[in-house]
Amino acid sequence: MLAEIITIGDEILIGQIVDTNSAWMAQQLNNAGIRVKQISSVSDDKQHILTALAEAAERADLILITGGLGPTKDDITKNTLAEYFGVGMVEDEGALNNVLGIFEKYNRPMLKINRLQAQVPANCEVIVNKNGTAPGMWFNVDGKIYVSMPGVPFEMMYMMEEEVIPKLKASFKLPYIVHKTILTVGEGESYLSERVADIEDSLPAHIKLAYLPKLGQVRLRLSGQGADEAALTQEIDKYASKLIERVGAFVVAAEDIPLEKAILNYMAQKGLTLSVAESCTGGYISHLFTQHAGSSKVFFGGAISYSYELKESILDVKHDTLLQYGAVSEETVVEMVEGALRNFKSDFAIAVTGIAGPDGGMPDKPVGTVWIAVACAQKTVRKKFTFGSKRQQNIERSATSALFMLNTLLKDVEK
Repeated sequence: MLAEIITIGDEILIGQIVDTNSAWMAQQLNNAGIRVKQISSVSDDKQHILTALAEAAERADLILITGGLGPTKDDITKNTLAEYFGVGMVEDEGALNNVLGIFEKYNRPMLKINRLQAQVPANCEVIVNKNGTAPGMWFNVDGKIYVSMPGVPFEMMYMMEEEVIPKLKASFKLPYIVHKTILTVGEGESYLSERVADIEDSLPAHIKLAYLPKLGQVRLRLSGQGADEAALTQEIDKYASKLIERVGAFVVAAEDIPLEKAILNYMAQKGLTLSVAESCTGGYISHLFTQHAGSSKVFFGGAISYSYELKESILDVKHDTLLQYGAVSEETVVEMVEGALRNFKSDFAIAVTGIAGPDGGMPDKPVGTVWIAVACAQKTVRKKFTFGSKRQQNIERSATSALFMLNTLLKDVEK
């Protein structure tokens, strides 16, 4: 079964909100064995919506629509669907009782405009909205399934999880889709593809390999489709093992998690702790760690030491070191990381100092020059990087490089 997702709303097209609905829906559909053929966003315009529906029906078996179901005049999805199917509007008793119940619960008078929420196209099966007033709608027309849901994320999510996905599974024999993701760091996409070319060429037709690059990282995703989930999983695991063995030291995790989460998991398992000394990354590395629940088991915290004064007072960087070599230097970053290790009393530490840009560069230290050090009691490792001129990219590349260096040191110390 092929699906298409259509999100409706001018607010998406002008960038006022980000369409997170489609990404979440695509994940749920994929988990259910339904492939998403296309995702589209359309304006609050009747003809635009009609055209999008007709085109989607040419490509997909299942068309999922979100948005435009509110009570105001700019919410035109229901009436447009009625026109698309050539039917009239009717008041649905279940939808009306749901709306009445919500207003009664909050002891508020119901306006005429709110009663209109119970109006639906005559040929639909209503999906009651237990989290709002706008009903969902299920249409089965000419062998195609259309499902219209509210654009409010938590309302849509409930309908998908509790109503739509179970109904699809009960109505159709769906295949299994299995993914296996391998996180790699430190090797470019083209180099990785060369390394694993023969393994990729040996994949059967029902298993595909995708390369998903991000600054300094590449995720290798094996995806397969079949009728036997256990056999398919075993087959994909076999090819994943070959890829992991081939890529070797560049592999950080054999699951689809962020780099910093893989490091947190490893350090938590080993009972190890971490602190940081950040300059040009301005707390970004700390943010990466602390966005994950349970990070306090590993991450102590650290210092954002932009100035010379804080590098000296918090991290014990020598004044003479800063005067002689500057803040962006091998000597300074080593004293930063060893100061963090000593003063914050963690097992491992990261230090980053550099010129993020777009200005501040010098002939011998252009914008994008970054020194990174990682350390533990047994060893200190430092490395100079020369990135580009884009500030945010330099910050993200610095963080990724620091995490990769930490991951390498963790594995080296374990040997």
